Amino acid sequence: MQKMYKIKSLKNGLKVITSEMPHMESVAVGLWIGVGGRYEDKASCGISHLIEHMLFKGTESRTANMLKESIEGVGGSFNAFTGEEETCYFVKIPSDYVVLGLEILSDMVLRPGLDPDELEKEKHVICEEIKMYMDQPAHRVFDILGHSMWPNHPLGRPITGYIDTVKKFARKDLVNFRTRYYQPANMSIAVCGRLKRRSILEPIKRIFSMPSKAGKFSYARAKKANKGKGVNFFHKATEQTHVVFGFHSINRTHRLRYALALLNIIFGGNMSSRLFDKLREKMALCYDISSSVRKYAETGAFTVHAGIDNNKILEASTEIIREIRKIKNAPVTADELYRVKEYARGQLRLVLEDTASRMMWLGEKMVLEGRAPRIREIFRGIEKVTAEDIKKAANIIFDKDNMNFAAVGPVGEDVKRKMKRLLKT
Repeated sequence: MQKMYKIKSLKNGLKVITSEMPHMESVAVGLWIGVGGRYEDKASCGISHLIEHMLFKGTESRTANMLKESIEGVGGSFNAFTGEEETCYFVKIPSDYVVLGLEILSDMVLRPGLDPDELEKEKHVICEEIKMYMDQPAHRVFDILGHSMWPNHPLGRPITGYIDTVKKFARKDLVNFRTRYYQPANMSIAVCGRLKRRSILEPIKRIFSMPSKAGKFSYARAKKANKGKGVNFFHKATEQTHVVFGFHSINRTHRLRYALALLNIIFGGNMSSRLFDKLREKMALCYDISSSVRKYAETGAFTVHAGIDNNKILEASTEIIREIRKIKNAPVTADELYRVKEYARGQLRLVLEDTASRMMWLGEKMVLEGRAPRIREIFRGIEKVTAEDIKKAANIIFDKDNMNFAAVGPVGEDVKRKMKRLLKT
């Protein structure tokens, strides 16, 4: 496991991380760019996501159909996604065709056609995507929470953008934004699967040999002043109310990052978690409840989400707050600590046994942190976490003035008043 991967930096600044998995039949290739939603101002909100869509619409030499047929014609698949701090284009392909995968990705990302007619059609498609998400309470509630936690900041805006901003984008806007950020010095390539590192580096150097233009790849940092309470209700005639509690959290390199990961698992990260056991298994207050962590360069977010019977919002929220107080005030048990460490280590091992999952893990680490930690380093970090560390992380995050709340559903005025009183305590 210690020699699971190797890293090479090319002369133009492009970072290449390779991981040989000789027992597999496939290779997963990810081309990662250090740009995403938080690099946008309000007027350009959604442009990273729109560019991601447009890169599948054809290049200077290949049509959209040619791109799809090149990959799918040999049994492969390809896709992309946009996050707050990164964009990724990836293929999973039989190992014999890894060079083809690299060529297709490079053509899409470095030589896109950005046809104006296709742009107008894709803008309409994304507007429909935005409407779809607005109709989904489980998605809409996170948008409302984000706006509350990060007011007037890119982290509080949707990755997809807004309908009015998407409609205004012209081809020159996409060209300028892509030219600024889609530079080799701002990219990483992760290749995992059945490959020989020495033989794969040569085609990568050839295919991605272009020089990198100078530029600043920066974004607006989140201000601590955004920390505070926000309580928002969005009325929607649904059969179930979706609620989410949000807390400003620590950044991805914080000394308590491993304690935070274990705290999340204990609190709501799986079916053995406290929230799942208490609210679903014992009290039958909901079907689905979970917690999650988002980590950024200088900040983060810890969220608790649940879909609740419209008549049980207050009862379920009261129980969530009780569980928050418990984990703040009492250290986790030795048995709980042992089990959560085993779970964390086991989950990482399972992630790394698949070519695509390993590529995602390594690629994200490279583009966001500039390095990928050794597995032994992570296991050591997990093992060192004490019950007191978890309690300390819980008290940092679950500060009484750091609780934000959003709900989507048919919440009555009386319940709103009671919820606001509950959240103030």
